Amino acid sequence: MAQASKHMTTSEGDAASGAPSLPPDGHILLCDDDAELRRLLAALLRENGYRVTPACDGRDVSRHIETADIDLIILDVMLPGKSGLDICREIRVTSTVPILMLTAKGSETDRVVGLELGADDYVAKPFSPNELLARVKALIRRARMPGEPQRRAESRNLVFDNWRLDTLRRELRNPDGVIIDVSAGEYDLLLAFLEAPNRVLDRDYLIEVTRKKSEGGFDRSIDVQVSRLRRKLDTSERDDGLIKTVRGAGYMFVGEVRRG
Repeated sequence: MAQASKHMTTSEGDAASGAPSLPPDGHILLCDDDAELRRLLAALLRENGYRVTPACDGRDVSRHIETADIDLIILDVMLPGKSGLDICREIRVTSTVPILMLTAKGSETDRVVGLELGADDYVAKPFSPNELLARVKALIRRARMPGEPQRRAESRNLVFDNWRLDTLRRELRNPDGVIIDVSAGEYDLLLAFLEAPNRVLDRDYLIEVTRKKSEGGFDRSIDVQVSRLRRKLDTSERDDGLIKTVRGAGYMFVGEVRRG
């Protein structure tokens, strides 16, 4: 934790409890290869009302941009393999999603190159939590100027097998239109599956998405959450429901998912 903490500075008033109220429906894709820093930042953002999807490299970023409705990408410059600057350049070919760069040294070169490649803003490490939150809020607010809200509202319903998940209201309705009660963890788990249908998601990723991480490296709680979610989604005792177990790999949501 100390290794990651050095990237964020603390000062009076930086506590999450004193942070401004932020939109509950903002979806942030957070890409940093430092797992501890990624968890710290994800916790900070979630405590302030954002949904966070973690990513550790360019492949993760590309996959989530294709399948999820992203409001903002927080992208570290220094990544293994393809750099954050390269990823930023590729994103800008097809997407205008806001990009906030994290620069390790805060060098002028990284800042200038990042902005020239299409980044919208940057934060130099070490940074204060309040500075990061302020920049995140400003970028998402700017992206939601008139003309955007209606388009985004139409895309916040995820439909699958006659079920409907309203990601604005955080409501799950069954094929009969009845609201099904789901916990916060079950909601995050289902959303992760729906954003990556027909793809295997490993346990570590699902644990991170649902904000559950044990002190050790092994946690079976995600299996319990998957079982509970299965019981709510499956109307029979069949073992071939919407969420498949991929032995030795994780879980996969099977079926078509559309926005509507």
